[in-house]
Amino acid sequence: MEPRKIDSPVKFDDTSKAFAHLNDGDLRFNYWIFRLMNSPTLTGISTSLAELAMKINFPVSWAAKPTVFRVFCGGETIDESLAVVTKLGENNVGAILDYSVEGQESETEFAKTEQELIRIVSIAKENPHIPVTCMKISGIASNRLLERLSSGADLTDPEKVLSGVLHQRFERICQANYDAGVPVYVDAEESWLQPAIDRLVESMMAKFNKDKAIVFQTVQMFRHDRLAYFENLIDKARISGFKVGMKIVRGAYLDKENKRAEDKGYPTPIQPSKAATDEAYNAALKLSIENIDWVEFCAGTHNEYSCQYLAHLMKDKGLQNNHPNIYFSQLYGMSDYMSFNLAAEGYNVSKYLPYGPVKFTLPYLIRRAKENTAIAGQMGKEFSMILKEQARRKG
Repeated sequence: MEPRKIDSPVKFDDTSKAFAHLNDGDLRFNYWIFRLMNSPTLTGISTSLAELAMKINFPVSWAAKPTVFRVFCGGETIDESLAVVTKLGENNVGAILDYSVEGQESETEFAKTEQELIRIVSIAKENPHIPVTCMKISGIASNRLLERLSSGADLTDPEKVLSGVLHQRFERICQANYDAGVPVYVDAEESWLQPAIDRLVESMMAKFNKDKAIVFQTVQMFRHDRLAYFENLIDKARISGFKVGMKIVRGAYLDKENKRAEDKGYPTPIQPSKAATDEAYNAALKLSIENIDWVEFCAGTHNEYSCQYLAHLMKDKGLQNNHPNIYFSQLYGMSDYMSFNLAAEGYNVSKYLPYGPVKFTLPYLIRRAKENTAIAGQMGKEFSMILKEQARRKG
């Protein structure tokens, strides 16, 4: 279990810093959105209706764009999102442009995604407020191919061709990041897709991370095997001579992981409890600090204790707040009271800033709503901090 208090140099209770980027109108708008999301019943009804609308191709963009999309996404295009990038940058918070189009299955769409990701790199190279880019391997290859590659099955000739295309496509993206000097965070995905992703990412780490981390892996600590994976990767990297880039998250797809394990009759890869996940997450932070000469990492978390624990570890080791190997990161529209207070104290902070056509980003928005509603007290804390700032502004 996490202790309730820790000797941390950072606090999250200054709402004047937390919401400095929002004018009174924006703060009032966020109040109504979070008031809705603070009700699990209303959120459940809304997400169910959105999922039904997607299934029957009923247009819902008109309802989503001026509401939840406005709070949690940057825009439908990169150009629309750049205004948000600038606003975040004015408060010393970086932006990670996250092309959140999901569910594509054709090679034509995968090629489009590759070009979009490379375009983001070219923009990030010229914009100091975009310190890193991100991507999902399932955005440039089908889930079916990733599952086949992960299973170790003998590939058909067409699958061998597609596997080669995937490797070349991913290498071109990593090469663009390397040439621009801009790191790329590669998202973790479902456990039955992850072995193929691990191999791809590690191969690019070995190629591009010789002097600094350009290609970043992601470990989901709600899996009971990932702390050992992280430890082994550090050992392998030291021996082979490449730096480790790592984004550390608790994880998504929990219900999906447990259901598939039950349906197919294999042991779940998920930790036995939330406390076990928290313990593994914080152990990964400690492991990173202990190997800070070789590891560059991002703590992707909305957990207050984990952020305070990392700040404590940094202070204890004598690392400056803006150490170049360490980033904190949260989702745009979430945990502003953490992100902006960390940034005000000089820590490196970034916000994942999703963008894309509304109809294609709906799966992302629905998943975020479900995940955050499931976190005990998360919406209530967000809502209470907004109320506190509104009261402060009224004097």
